[in-house]
Amino acid sequence: MPTLILVRHGRSTANTEGLLAGWTPGVALDERGAAQAAALPARLAELPISEVVTSPLQRCEETIRPLLDARPGLRAHTDERIGECHYGDWSGRKLAELKDEPLMEVVQAHPSAAAFPGGESMRSMQTRAAEAVREWNARVERDHGADAVYLMCSHGDIIKSLVADALGLHLDLFQRIAVEPCSITAIRYTRLRPFLLRLGDTGDFASLAPRAEPPAADAPVGGGAGAP
Repeated sequence: MPTLILVRHGRSTANTEGLLAGWTPGVALDERGAAQAAALPARLAELPISEVVTSPLQRCEETIRPLLDARPGLRAHTDERIGECHYGDWSGRKLAELKDEPLMEVVQAHPSAAAFPGGESMRSMQTRAAEAVREWNARVERDHGADAVYLMCSHGDIIKSLVADALGLHLDLFQRIAVEPCSITAIRYTRLRPFLLRLGDTGDFASLAPRAEPPAADAPVGGGAGAP
């Protein structure tokens, strides 16, 4: 079965403003995010990518645009099932405000029980994304062969949930996974089990350096902004 390259969108204006973007329209890449997207074609140059699938949200479309420009033979397929979690009434709100919401404790410690007011549950988010991957695996293998490589551009919580699915982890453990903006995660699927080949690889270790403020104990909902 194929190898899936999961790319999280580059850093967005919502990331830098500390907002939980969700499906809020008009959220674009910031200057750093645009630079990350521009570097993506070179990072992926050695991979024979057969198909590109993207979330319909602007920040993902902007992230893969340089790759599509560099490879005129590729075109992007849009799949809403790998779009960001529907955060409902939380969308567009400051993450600093949301940390005091009682639901945030559930999101952090028991996400399989978390459902966003006016939005969807985290279980539903994982289910739709995993179903999309399985359908695309079959389609890519049918059209390009079992050794094909294809790419999906998606969002932090979606990618984390897909990694948990691949590793056989309960959704309640997915907050232990981190994927930075424009990071690359690779999963090779086989008939019996997937193999995680790369996780959140940016090629940049700056975000691992100690910071003036200690890192938060909670996982950044939506994925976080990455290195400063």
